[in-house]
Amino acid sequence: MSIALALHVLSVVVWVGGMFFAYMCLRPAAVEVLEPPLRLQLWVATFRRFFPFVWAAVILIPAAGYWMIGKFGGFANLPLYVHIMNGLGIVMILIFLHVFFAPYRRLRRAVEAADWPAGGKALAQIRMLVGTNTLIGLATVAIATGGRYLIH
Repeated sequence: MSIALALHVLSVVVWVGGMFFAYMCLRPAAVEVLEPPLRLQLWVATFRRFFPFVWAAVILIPAAGYWMIGKFGGFANLPLYVHIMNGLGIVMILIFLHVFFAPYRRLRRAVEAADWPAGGKALAQIRMLVGTNTLIGLATVAIATGGRYLIH
């Protein structure tokens, strides 16, 4: 159980922390110091390195979570906050899958073709979705850690 919990929590830290850093720190710094073509190239290189960790997280988080749920006798025996955490996690995974297979693919193609307006459009969509996922992720962490005290 402790290994599953550690994998679950560490995967969340990597994914949500990475999104928070990218959205709140890297994005404003890139806008401040880089011209759009270099900024788009930076994001493609950054996502190329970050997304394998996210793929690991979207596999490990539910696998470890559902394993722990099984040890507690299934969903019927769980408090409401765990159901909320699970639902928000599924939404986050779906948003990531959309980002990866749609706007990120368009961003990569646009950068390869030096089509900076199309790349900017794709990056704007990614930025909105990552911002949304970051907020959902932070809310999920708050529910996971404080839910037993706040949600009955």
